[in-house]
Amino acid sequence: MTTQDLLKRITVDPRIFGGKPIIRGRRLAVEHVLGMLAAGDSPETILEGYPWLEPEDIQACLVYAHRMVSHERIELVPQEMP
Repeated sequence: MTTQDLLKRITVDPRIFGGKPIIRGRRLAVEHVLGMLAAGDSPETILEGYPWLEPEDIQACLVYAHRMVSHERIELVPQEMP
């Protein structure tokens, strides 16, 4: 599956979660999946909790997150030493 195919799984519906990115039009936000992964949940655990979810959906969330942060630029502010 190509990156573009994966990204097609991420949709936006202004009626669901205020237009936040969701997975395939369902009531599961990308940020929720990313939060579960960040908390240490395995993809298998997430898939067990959402029977309709597919492994490609989790991969799509990671691709989406990568695309979002790859355009960010963070300026570090030097701290003064005491």
